[in-house]
Amino acid sequence: MKPAAFDYVRAESADEVLSGLAQEGGNARVLAGGQSLMAMLNMRLAKPKRVIDIMRLNELRHIERKAGAVVVGAGVRQAELLAWPDLAEVLPLVALALPWVGHEQTRSRGTICGSLAHADPSAEMPLALIALGGEVHLRSAKRRRHVAAKDFFAGMMLTARADDELIEGISLPIIRQARFAFREVARRHGDFAIVACAAMTTPAGIRFAVGGVADVPTARDWPRLEGSALDDALNGFAYELDARDDIHATARYRRDLVRMIGRELIGEVLQ
Repeated sequence: MKPAAFDYVRAESADEVLSGLAQEGGNARVLAGGQSLMAMLNMRLAKPKRVIDIMRLNELRHIERKAGAVVVGAGVRQAELLAWPDLAEVLPLVALALPWVGHEQTRSRGTICGSLAHADPSAEMPLALIALGGEVHLRSAKRRRHVAAKDFFAGMMLTARADDELIEGISLPIIRQARFAFREVARRHGDFAIVACAAMTTPAGIRFAVGGVADVPTARDWPRLEGSALDDALNGFAYELDARDDIHATARYRRDLVRMIGRELIGEVLQ
């Protein structure tokens, strides 16, 4: 399959990207790693007039600690963050989730922010961002704004990003003195998850997040729960996610996975 015709622009600066987005609006798409966008172009699910390539912009390829968080720029590849020496220490949940993202070959091209922009509900990085309570940094030619993760994902492959905005980066909070766990079930390692789950301890108890079931990754905060109280909370959450049958799994199977993995992960972090 071949994409519809489009103009390709290799941006020389972030300002050039913002100018192009301001001119074309919804008719422009930003190309970072291309692992999702190229497939959509080839299948003509996306037909932009202009594709703006940002991968030569060093100003967007930074990983830095700032104000109690790790800021990851739009040009940072998944493999680069996974190889960052401080990752396991300051972002242990991301360190657990990233090896499940695609394969080594795709991680060498795909970007952290590109996965968030694509907003597949089965993807691991949106789930990690929701679980950690991170922020997405958006920038247009007119303004900058930060959007909380819980407000950024608006539906399946839908986000709060406006047509003239670039995802400039994200902030992932550094959470000390907490325990984290991550697990997913997929047909093969590297496939999109049928169900993915993350759990962490919080000062008030626990946070449990699920991807691959609802149209957006979803988290719940509970007090420390055990026994039948935990089973009831997980069962209620599994039904709230409104799972549907598809070619990969039935709704019942997804609910069973939420309950089973949830018990395992929450027990693991509460040890």
